[in-house]
Amino acid sequence: MLALWQSGNQALILTLIFLLITIFLFLQNKIRMDVIALLVILAFSVSGILTIPEVFAGFSDANIILIGLLFIVGEGLIRTGVAYSVSEWLIKRAKNNEVHVIVLLMLSVGSLGAFMSSTGVVAIFIPVVMVICRKMQISPRRLMMPLSMAALISGMMTLIATPPNLIVNAELLRISQQRLSFFSFTPIGIVILFLGILYMLFMTSRLTMSSVNEEKSPPRLSILDLIAEYKITEQMKRVVVRDSSDFIDNPIEILGLRSQFGINVIAIERWKRLRSTLHVEGIGKMEIKAKDILLIDMTDPTLDFEDFCHQHNLVPAELSTIQFNQQARLLGMVEITPVPDSDCIGKEVSQLHLRSRYGINIVGIKRNGEILRSNLMQENLQLGDLLLVVGAWKLIEKMRQTTKNFFVLDFPDEIEQAAPALNQAPYALFSITIMVVLMVFNFVPNVIAALICCLMLAKFGCIDAKSAYRSLQWSSLILIIGMMPFAIALQKTGGIDFIVDKLLLFTGNWSTHTLLMILFIACAVVGLFISNTATAILISPIAVEMAQHLQVSPVPFAMVVAIAASSAFMTPISSPVNTMVMGLGNYKFSDFMKIGVPFTIIVMIVTVLLVPILFPL
Repeated sequence: MLALWQSGNQALILTLIFLLITIFLFLQNKIRMDVIALLVILAFSVSGILTIPEVFAGFSDANIILIGLLFIVGEGLIRTGVAYSVSEWLIKRAKNNEVHVIVLLMLSVGSLGAFMSSTGVVAIFIPVVMVICRKMQISPRRLMMPLSMAALISGMMTLIATPPNLIVNAELLRISQQRLSFFSFTPIGIVILFLGILYMLFMTSRLTMSSVNEEKSPPRLSILDLIAEYKITEQMKRVVVRDSSDFIDNPIEILGLRSQFGINVIAIERWKRLRSTLHVEGIGKMEIKAKDILLIDMTDPTLDFEDFCHQHNLVPAELSTIQFNQQARLLGMVEITPVPDSDCIGKEVSQLHLRSRYGINIVGIKRNGEILRSNLMQENLQLGDLLLVVGAWKLIEKMRQTTKNFFVLDFPDEIEQAAPALNQAPYALFSITIMVVLMVFNFVPNVIAALICCLMLAKFGCIDAKSAYRSLQWSSLILIIGMMPFAIALQKTGGIDFIVDKLLLFTGNWSTHTLLMILFIACAVVGLFISNTATAILISPIAVEMAQHLQVSPVPFAMVVAIAASSAFMTPISSPVNTMVMGLGNYKFSDFMKIGVPFTIIVMIVTVLLVPILFPL
């Protein structure tokens, strides 16, 4: 560095010093990574190495906007229940076979992660894996590692699967005017996913752990548990409206069911175009149609249910706890209790007006550990009472945020499956299909395709403004934006050329395959200490410049960097995906090393062999 300083390359030396300090701060893990990224912006600005437009270039970069839009697309998949439809299929198909569970889990995560962030996919599947573990009575330790590995591999499936792919593609386009297609990664990703499944089936036994030291957190209640505890199937019924019923073409609010019969209509299930749709919100103004299925709560125990059905031409239908579970993405159930200074204490339950105020229904009361069985609406509310309420998840959440008289004890497991826009799932799939088609055939730039998709999701009601803004992972975006000045500074100060020259001098006349392997190892080593996104930002310009110095196609070099950046299997800090499963699987740092290092070597060999074949030099 002294020689560089004397030769007048002070800007390059400062850039390298900033880089070393940044890596050191990442390793210390005492300052948030997004804050470190902002400090990088400040350092380059104050030092004068970069101009103000250069240090803030990331805020106007199309790929940053694209990454943000893809977060919104992922939120659309969650809100419409598309993601959970995949998980439900997995549970049904896997049954109680652990091998089937691992295979289907990794296939599902790998496929879904090709179109949304790996972090989002893991967040979706963690509760699913926990349910499977409880049902099969196995430790989460056996499934959490396959989950994280499949999520990382999903980043090798498509161009939009993970931010490093987009970053590498942007750098390739900036330097060489070449670009990767939407499915450039797919052949290699499929091979690696297949090998990953076989590898995890072989290595699962190494994840087995004695249960003596394994601490288990108390399980969260499920809706099925609440139904069984409050015995509400005895008071809740399903009825089908006949063609001759006097309910037809009348809104529920004018039928007087609650005032005359003590009946609350919880939801309406309506079949349309061979598809069942559950309506929970605003059903008071809905006109009842023939063949509608009403989910009702009988608050008057003296009512003769059979006579009521006969009188109004209704047909009783089977009601099971399984049906509640199937509708859990839209219809929620929680326990609430009054706060000590609530002005509701002492009032009759009927005077609380939870239905008219919040759109939710009280279906059970527990007092001093006993379930009250009759005349619930006439009970005077007491401090310590637990009220079991049913309604749309988003209405329950709205009540929790707005009322000062009650607080929610705990949300059941099914809150993780809540899909407030469940009925819009076909529109979400249609919107995402349009985006993929536009990207695959290059009709418009990728960022415009993603913007069109987001606008379609908003138009169809799959997302709203609040959920869209909330889905943006600003810490990840700021991290990428803050690290981008390094690539610009290294390019501007000649750092890229300096590193490439030294690397080529060191490697001499080594074969291209060997250079690709060294590049992969460099990415893997850097990825041990900093995030895979930051790794892609730092290594991708070096890889592209190296290819140009060798006068070969830069595409294989860019591909190797992208795949290596996604191969963050070796430590729990290499990727948020690993961090998320570490505690749930009760893993140690060494567990990731034992499982991750051998598989990283496998991925490296496959990548170095396949990439030059698929993308000739």
